[in-house]
Amino acid sequence: VSRAEHEAYFRELLGDVDEPTAPFGLMDAWGDGSGIVEARQAVDAALAARLRESARRLGVSAASVFHVAWAQVLARASGREDVVFGTVLIGRMQGSEGSDRALGPFVNTLPVRVRMGADGAEPTVRGTHAQLTELLRHEHASLALAQRCSRVEAPAPLFTAVLNYRHAGTGRQALRSGPDRAPVAMQRIGGVERTNYPVTLTVDDRGEAFGLKAQVPASVGPERVCAMVHRALEGLVAALEEAPGRAVRHIEVLPPAERARVLEEWNATGAPYAGDTCVHELFEGQVRRTPGAVAVVFESRTLTYAQLNARANRLAHELRDRGVGPDVRVALCVERSPEMVVGLLAVLKAGGAYVPLDPAYPEDRLRAMLADSGPAVVLAQRSLAALLGDLAVPLLEVDGDASGWAGRPETDPPRAGLTPEHLAYVIYTSGSTGTPKGVMNAHRGVVNRLLWMQDAYRLGGGEAVLQKTTYSFDVSVWEFFWPLAVGARLVVARPGGHRDPGYLVETIRGEGVTTVHFVPSMLQLFLEHREVGTCVGLQRVVCSGEALPPGLVEQFHERLPGVGLYNLYGPTEAAVDVTAWRCEPGREGARVRVPLGRPIANTRVYVLDG
Repeated sequence: VSRAEHEAYFRELLGDVDEPTAPFGLMDAWGDGSGIVEARQAVDAALAARLRESARRLGVSAASVFHVAWAQVLARASGREDVVFGTVLIGRMQGSEGSDRALGPFVNTLPVRVRMGADGAEPTVRGTHAQLTELLRHEHASLALAQRCSRVEAPAPLFTAVLNYRHAGTGRQALRSGPDRAPVAMQRIGGVERTNYPVTLTVDDRGEAFGLKAQVPASVGPERVCAMVHRALEGLVAALEEAPGRAVRHIEVLPPAERARVLEEWNATGAPYAGDTCVHELFEGQVRRTPGAVAVVFESRTLTYAQLNARANRLAHELRDRGVGPDVRVALCVERSPEMVVGLLAVLKAGGAYVPLDPAYPEDRLRAMLADSGPAVVLAQRSLAALLGDLAVPLLEVDGDASGWAGRPETDPPRAGLTPEHLAYVIYTSGSTGTPKGVMNAHRGVVNRLLWMQDAYRLGGGEAVLQKTTYSFDVSVWEFFWPLAVGARLVVARPGGHRDPGYLVETIRGEGVTTVHFVPSMLQLFLEHREVGTCVGLQRVVCSGEALPPGLVEQFHERLPGVGLYNLYGPTEAAVDVTAWRCEPGREGARVRVPLGRPIANTRVYVLDG
């Protein structure tokens, strides 16, 4: 077969493939076998007999059925319906006369493509058999040639999973019998058979019986993979017998134990957080424990816990007298400052829900948010009041009118009917339509999020959190209230400072910041700063808001060794975050993407297909 024929075949097969098939998110196709563990499982004897009978009736090889079952598992494990994986060929079928007597290995690995679409089980198996038969004509083509015929650009691999189908027979008849009779010699590393791929399934065809051997990282679990393959075979054979037109994508792959693990075990996140506490009461409890400790730092200004509480209480009593109570909204239009922190706490203490208005937003957007949220009161800095236009509700200038409530009580206002089910804030997102939509969150969800974070990351009283996220994004919620709930310092970045890596490095170093949040794009700029290594007090960096690239994780651990990196995810509707993942050094670079992680306390997460 000429090179041109090889290229024409693989271009037809792979020409529109532009992304690797990487089950379980594993991307390292050049591994050395370390960290790989294996498990073996025999195919049930009755199932094996039914499989052979179905293959005989269709006139296809048993190997073709296994290839489709393996494709089903890879589709489920990679979130794709169109999968590409490697199949191991003996390399002697198209040899010249006498080549079958030549010494040495001729083994080759080439791609197979299976689509888990609307096609039925029978046409999918028949099509896969035809593809494997044609692939034998190209068994001497290189994998590099095949990949160049796709749109997947190196160094990304075309696939990271392999099926190695081996027949127990030997001799010339075994070599000439088609793709289900291909004895393969895999590389032996330290006495153990290994490939360089992170996901390998070996099928041993023993004539009457079949044996499965899965080789995958321990974190994936080879027993799980064997069980999934067995379940896929059961469903596929049943469909071939009873409903050959049933779409392959609807054939079950998850064994009952695996389904229970995904739906129930991983969602067993119960924790005793469902008390009667509101967000501001976490802060008030800390005021009683450490009244003299520094609570807020803003450039040269500081407030102790007692001072911050007193200022917030005076404003809260003023708001209470102006009709603020449970589920009543109060809009805030302020720059980052101590006044922002006082205003947020005062609204919550009054029983209301705060509505942040970012002064960087266009005036039309700010006024639309005001009209939609219907606040009872607006708090603003004097310099920003003009952005809001004419208001039909009272406007209090947090930096100019404070003398008006200076005589109000400094004591914590009573609850007055407030419960954890009432609103804590309304944050506007642009939404998929571009029209601002107010997302309402209650105290219970926010308290759950804060208490989970403290259990997970153990922020200490002597530590400091940098507050630099605009308060119109929900990440700011934990930046504000987590440190104030546990006695740490809240270091408030100057307006605009979140965009300046040099300022951030200086502030983290100068204020002893231990915890900071970055969206990944800003983390990239931060890591590129020449003095980022001087942030020696940094203990943890939290990422969210964007997909976290694996390469950025590796760069992070190189520039900031010993600092914890955490990937969090959550929609605004779900009280900030719902999943969390710790990024370990040397682990994420082998993945397609960094995992979103597992559900946080008292949260259930389901990953859906189409």
